[in-house]
Amino acid sequence: MSIVDNRKAFHDYFIEERHEAGLVLEGWEVKAIRAGRAQIKEAYVVILAGELFLLGAHISPLPTASTHVHPDPTRTRKLLLKAAEIAKLVGKVERAGYTLVPLNMHFARGRIKVEIGLAKGKKQHDKREAEKERDWQREKQRLLRQR
Repeated sequence: MSIVDNRKAFHDYFIEERHEAGLVLEGWEVKAIRAGRAQIKEAYVVILAGELFLLGAHISPLPTASTHVHPDPTRTRKLLLKAAEIAKLVGKVERAGYTLVPLNMHFARGRIKVEIGLAKGKKQHDKREAEKERDWQREKQRLLRQR
């Protein structure tokens, strides 16, 4: 079940591979995500010392958050993947000019997971081409419905 999607990623990048990663969260963050207060539109994934981290994801704290916890909505959160997967992703990002982008945040067996995509950036003409294709598909569906 999806919590939040990053539609901007599909507009800005060609997604070549997808990987599901766990997310290290604090208690107040889990409560806020379950309440639907997460946003990953401006988020991205970086590699530091052989580990993956999610930067720029914004999780708004609930107003009922505990008084002794000082929530940081945009803190850096560690992503959990197997070492072999991380090694493969690191190699592609460093060698082939790819980037890692969070695609969506969802529940998997009661846990909150992030789907990250190995992506290559689109040029402006690619974005226009995709928009034309999307408009044509919409127009085609409209014409078929009128019959």
